[in-house]
Amino acid sequence: MQRATALLLGPRRDALSGVSTHLSLLLGSRLAEEFALIHFEVGSEGRNEGALGRVVRLIVSPFRLAAAVLAQRAVIVHLNTALTLRAYWRDLAYAIVARLCGATVLYQVHGGALPQAFCRGHRLLTAFVRATLRLPGAIVAMSASEADAFRGFVGSTPVFAFPNGVDCTPYARLVRSGSSPGVPLRLLYMGRLVREKGLYELLQGLALANCQGVAAELLIAGTGPEEARLQQAAVAQGLERVSFLGPVYGAAKMTLLERADVFVLPSYAEGLPYALLESMAAGVPVIATRVGGIPELVADGINGLLVEPQAPQAIAVAIRTLACDREALARMSAASRATIAARYSIGRLAAELCRVYADLCARATGRRIARV
Repeated sequence: MQRATALLLGPRRDALSGVSTHLSLLLGSRLAEEFALIHFEVGSEGRNEGALGRVVRLIVSPFRLAAAVLAQRAVIVHLNTALTLRAYWRDLAYAIVARLCGATVLYQVHGGALPQAFCRGHRLLTAFVRATLRLPGAIVAMSASEADAFRGFVGSTPVFAFPNGVDCTPYARLVRSGSSPGVPLRLLYMGRLVREKGLYELLQGLALANCQGVAAELLIAGTGPEEARLQQAAVAQGLERVSFLGPVYGAAKMTLLERADVFVLPSYAEGLPYALLESMAAGVPVIATRVGGIPELVADGINGLLVEPQAPQAIAVAIRTLACDREALARMSAASRATIAARYSIGRLAAELCRVYADLCARATGRRIARV
């Protein structure tokens, strides 16, 4: 039997992006065995283009999508998006084009605002966004709380809560050697260097912990517009044990995870970041903020510690807590791996998406039969 074709929309696969990781995992999963998945590149991540090139791409891309849907006879257009101003309007064009070309849209949300907050109480905007979010055949959110918010907003469109998943196998091979109380606590951040990730608060929290006699070092892996200013902030606060490593991939990334004691992610807002899932799969407990889907992943005191956003003092307390109790750190390490293996594997996510894809294909077939 010929497999149904789905166009998987998202950024370049080698871009430093959680959605890029998501695409690569799906393209290597059971979902790609049961359906013919074709990556259709959208977004600016991983591109080297100027302002004119970006404008041309945005104008041409919906027409390219129409051509791809018709040429590949795609049944599903799987949007991987976020409810931000830029992503919403860009992907609304893709959703309309997909529907006009006869494809069913799956709208998977990777962060951004909840729809109620996105509309900010404006009645006309709320009505418009609600109507456009009913264009997809289904919506996938990353947490139960986000799914509930979308259900309450759109009403009739099926909404599912499918957390992201990772391939646990390579991370399970990493050896956890334990952390000695006499050695500085090894903190790790991996991701974009932007203010919204809470990195200035992280530096402030580390400085406070150092003032309280806590020995800790911080490795920052990634790149972004705040890199130079963050380096200046670290120097200004007298932080001698902070290293900026730039982007890391492959074996270098696995080595960092193997040696890290704690992964830190004090973001102002998140969906369910892959960096967090990967670190926990490697047995690295986390200090993270209570935002997005993180509280459904991190059980405070069990597999990590939760803090409020923009709270350097709370970060300092969390660092001191884990630095002073290495036995608790070891228990959290084992609990982190168990959590990911049980609930956040790519096998689980692929199986859930297979069922949704099958349902969308069945509904599309039913509509075609009804029109004959």
